[in-house]
Amino acid sequence: MLPPLSMMLFTVLAGAAQGLLLALVGLDAWAALRQQPLPEPVVVGGAGLVLVMCAAGLVAAVFHLGHPLRAWRAVAMWRTSWLSREVIALPLFMAAVAAWALAHQLEWPSAGPGAVAAVLALVLYACTGMIYAAVQAMRAWAHPVTPLNFALMGIASGLALAAAALALLSQPQAMSMALGASGATVLAALGRGWALRRILNLPARTTLQTAIGVRHPRIVQTASGAMGGTFNTREFDPPRPDGQLARMRWLAAAAGFVLPAVLLASASAAWVLAVACVVQLAGLMAERWCFFAEAQHTQNLYYRPKR
Repeated sequence: MLPPLSMMLFTVLAGAAQGLLLALVGLDAWAALRQQPLPEPVVVGGAGLVLVMCAAGLVAAVFHLGHPLRAWRAVAMWRTSWLSREVIALPLFMAAVAAWALAHQLEWPSAGPGAVAAVLALVLYACTGMIYAAVQAMRAWAHPVTPLNFALMGIASGLALAAAALALLSQPQAMSMALGASGATVLAALGRGWALRRILNLPARTTLQTAIGVRHPRIVQTASGAMGGTFNTREFDPPRPDGQLARMRWLAAAAGFVLPAVLLASASAAWVLAVACVVQLAGLMAERWCFFAEAQHTQNLYYRPKR
């Protein structure tokens, strides 16, 4: 299908923000056990970055709506819709992050708000991933690996952001966080590789023969089901240059996983970690482009003549 830039931005930015929050809350809990509280700039600055990234992703997502002023109606179907659940979970997550940062600033107990924010981050990963995994018509998405990969990529990019931020603030935990981010990036790469292998080997459920009830081995469709371009042909089967998807897959693999994992494992300097973050976020944008482009709707079989 046609990759929507708004949803690419939202899923990458919000996913990285959730991962950053998980990293900071985990680091805060470890520091509390050692009775060495995190400096206020780390907590407040990190929480502020989480909120800014979530807000930026939310603004981008609004542009995906046909009528943005009706966005509030998205919560109405929370009993059955993963999208409605995501719309509810995101502001709750942001509120919990703000409460965690405020508790730190006022020197109140922060373990409770931090735990709530961490749980909501995981819930938000599940909601975002299930929006796509629940679409049975898109077989590339309809699998439990879809929400798992959303979480793995978000956590990896969030840990990388945490490592870079800690290094820029001259915190001693930066190097260990960078190594953790490198390991998480490798896990995310394995998850993405498994999903891609599955997509490339999906057997066809429907053919032209089964569609029209004719068993002849050679049936050629010479015209599409419409005289010209339609919503279906624009959104679900857009024309692309030959080899574009393959090139984007290589770009996503190199920039989203391989190069960041190497840079983070080196953990040599703050600027190296910052470069790793930028490269990884750009690579994950390419990966998310591939995620949407790989989704082939069954209807393409009938709208796509032989070219």
